[in-house]
Amino acid sequence: MHTIDWIVLIGTLLFIVLYGAWKTKGSTTVQEYIKGGSEAKWWTIGLSVMATQASAITFLSTPGQAFHSGMGFVQFYFGLPIAMVVICMIFIPLYHKMKVYTAYEFLEGRFDLKTRTLTAILFLVQRGLAAGITIFAPAIILSAVLGWNLTLLNIVIGVLVIMYTVSGGTKAVSVTQKQQMAIIFTGMFIAFFLIVSYLPEDITFNKALKIAGASGKMEVLDFSFDFNNRYTFWSGIIGGTFLALSYFGTDQSQVQRYLSGKSIRESQMGLIFNGLLKVPMQFFILLVGVMVFVFYQFNTSPLNFNPVAKTAVVSSAYSDEYQQLEKNQIAFQTLKQEAIHTFNNAEENSSAKNIAKYRIANLDASEKIVREVAKVFIKNADKDIETNDKDYVFIHFILTNLPRGLIGLLLAVILSAAMSSTASELNALASTTAIDLYKRNVTTPREETHYVKMSKLFTLLWGILAILVACVANLFDNLIQLVNIIGSIFYGNVLGIFLLAFFIKYVKSNATFTAAIITQIIVIIGWYYDWMPYLWLNLFGCILVFILALLIQSITPSKSKAGING
Repeated sequence: MHTIDWIVLIGTLLFIVLYGAWKTKGSTTVQEYIKGGSEAKWWTIGLSVMATQASAITFLSTPGQAFHSGMGFVQFYFGLPIAMVVICMIFIPLYHKMKVYTAYEFLEGRFDLKTRTLTAILFLVQRGLAAGITIFAPAIILSAVLGWNLTLLNIVIGVLVIMYTVSGGTKAVSVTQKQQMAIIFTGMFIAFFLIVSYLPEDITFNKALKIAGASGKMEVLDFSFDFNNRYTFWSGIIGGTFLALSYFGTDQSQVQRYLSGKSIRESQMGLIFNGLLKVPMQFFILLVGVMVFVFYQFNTSPLNFNPVAKTAVVSSAYSDEYQQLEKNQIAFQTLKQEAIHTFNNAEENSSAKNIAKYRIANLDASEKIVREVAKVFIKNADKDIETNDKDYVFIHFILTNLPRGLIGLLLAVILSAAMSSTASELNALASTTAIDLYKRNVTTPREETHYVKMSKLFTLLWGILAILVACVANLFDNLIQLVNIIGSIFYGNVLGIFLLAFFIKYVKSNATFTAAIITQIIVIIGWYYDWMPYLWLNLFGCILVFILALLIQSITPSKSKAGING
């Protein structure tokens, strides 16, 4: 990195932190600190909701996902607009009517304290882990690529977030997320147009798409019912809808974003805005990854994008074999460039074009085999090194191809995304701890300022815990999948509890509580033994808690004097 990159990077991050702390200092009531004074406009809510979900993992992993697997991952988000409509019609009016600070307050009114506490704890467990991952994900990748100290980077990201989140609460999170989203969109659009401009002069954007299509990267829709295929239209529409309903409807990190709305209408418009923009945004980020793939059809790419992996294998007994694989890869790329040239110049639907497309597909398959064999040598050289390099693809392109200054901007994009998601998570973790656990169980009357101070203390403590989780975390396959896996394990169960509360008045608290405990155990077992793709765990958990609660309630002796908490 050059001096100008450091200036851009540090200047951008300091601006976000200082602006957020200055703009929102002085919260003296719980209403101001946790709900931001209920002043947020719809565009602030929409951008804040989007920024909370779009972590650094999104901007690191998603392009790499497209590079290796194509555009099919966008199907994961197909259920999101459906979920936004449902939440706007059912969840938001109920939350505003009850004037709750957290989603879990609602459950005590419908069931009882233990059910509220259970769902709050389930949220704290999964979101506490996720907060550490959102710090760790960019930190481990940047440390590997840039040589920065991993532990120090975890601490720096965490401390920067803690500074303004503790100071300003929900309003600080919302204010800074608008700045962060502006930086993120600017950086990604610049990167996209630069990638296209770096392609050979005779390769237009339209031709680039056709080249990607010849390699199977533009297959967006998969209508198969194959459970072995993780991302299909059906898993996105069904599993994705339930995951989005759970996340946006019951996860306090998202609920808190739209509870800060000035009115029900502002909150609803903010979520609809997010629903309309989220799928195109993810499509665009994937398209950036596809363009990186096309770029590397005309430029030499590493056999494995993780620089630590190459260093380990080259200095091992497998160095000669690995270098031979690199030569094989270059040979395949040369042959592929010839096939691409024929493909571009042949007439549409001609036999020459079809033959060239067939050759491209075969050469892609051969190159993939070479990369898989390389992973075997890397693992033999050092079993602790991560061989899955999806998360390193985009950062490698940034550091090796972008001009000075823009490298700093794209790194700021990645770290801004990490900060925005982590800030929302810490804010929500602190609010849930303060309102659902601390305030609910404190019998002595306290001043408003006391609960504000405790919320700030809980924010600090959760921030420290997130840093500790980040410091002991291990890289797990593709990072964006890890976050979604953690969510899928818990979200379906929690969503089922909320749907029971909304629609099935017959089911009481004891049946719901017992069903939730049993469901969570079964879902964890199902994930561990890989009963189904993780996206389906949301639907499975939701249906299971529903059925168990109804069954338990039906065999529970009715009490004539039983109230709503019976």
